[in-house]
Amino acid sequence: MLVQLQYLRAIAALMVVYFHSVLQLQKVDPGFQTVFHLFGETGVDIFFVLSGFVMWLTTAGREMRPLDFYRRRIQRIVPLYWLATLFAACVALVAPTLLKSTVFEFPHVLASLFFLPWKNPADPTLTVPVVVPGWTLNYEMFFYFVFGLLLLVREKWRMAALFATMTAIILFCRILPGELTAAKFYGDPIIYEFLAGVLLAKLYLDKVLLPQTVAWPALVMGFSFLLINETLCDASTRSYMWGIPAIVIVYSAISIDFSKLPVIGWLNYLGDASYSIYITHAFTLAVLRVVGVHLKIGILANAPVFVSCCILFSTLGGAIVHELTTPSRWRKWKRKPAIAA
Repeated sequence: MLVQLQYLRAIAALMVVYFHSVLQLQKVDPGFQTVFHLFGETGVDIFFVLSGFVMWLTTAGREMRPLDFYRRRIQRIVPLYWLATLFAACVALVAPTLLKSTVFEFPHVLASLFFLPWKNPADPTLTVPVVVPGWTLNYEMFFYFVFGLLLLVREKWRMAALFATMTAIILFCRILPGELTAAKFYGDPIIYEFLAGVLLAKLYLDKVLLPQTVAWPALVMGFSFLLINETLCDASTRSYMWGIPAIVIVYSAISIDFSKLPVIGWLNYLGDASYSIYITHAFTLAVLRVVGVHLKIGILANAPVFVSCCILFSTLGGAIVHELTTPSRWRKWKRKPAIAA
């Protein structure tokens, strides 16, 4: 895996953690004005571009059956997400005040487990699963489903088939009458961010990259415009106002020759653990919110302290879960020779 992809995964995950930390801060300190501090949601857009990039990069030039592709994606995504979903559902059933964004409703839980878009019973204006950040996984799994089917198409035509299929699905969903939840969800042009990642992977493999003297400034500009656009534009325009800077960031990063630079070990590791951090951070933030509100720990009402604690403990918690749930680490542990008596 390209080390810069790991860096971007880590940064994107921490951006999302920061964003949700500021949202929680409103509940700990209702007087805090978040309007100038609420950014980081665009980490999701970076994730989507990266996902499309990695899927094309890891399947190009090799024979892969759809079932093998699905098996790998399921092994990567499902176990931790199902554990988190079932845990959140149990908490919502037993201690509903802990998770403010979720209430227990069996159809909602079932839809969450199978990555189907469903109205949140706690807030019907939102189409989110039991584990709220998992709405992105509903898009991920949908993209994987379509991408896996198109592995049956010759690689020469696969990208064109992918763009045509996704465009047809989006158009079909957008012309359907009524307010169908699934149609609104799958008709969102945010799906094009995955396709942009696929195109970037093709450019990378064809060595159509930015010069080094351009890539670094473009990377800085990409992050700058991502921050500016997130501040000025709402999510209704995210597919282009947030998506384009995310595409520039990924294209710039893959153009930079990181082999000549020292590896930033901790950032590389956090990239490896980014999925665990992303899935589990909602629980960490909920605990810190309860501690801050109900135990009256005054220092947690301090905005920088609360947000710093959220990022720190979410990172540590995600890293621990990553260590416990990564099969390769268990195999490595089992292979260790026994200590002589």
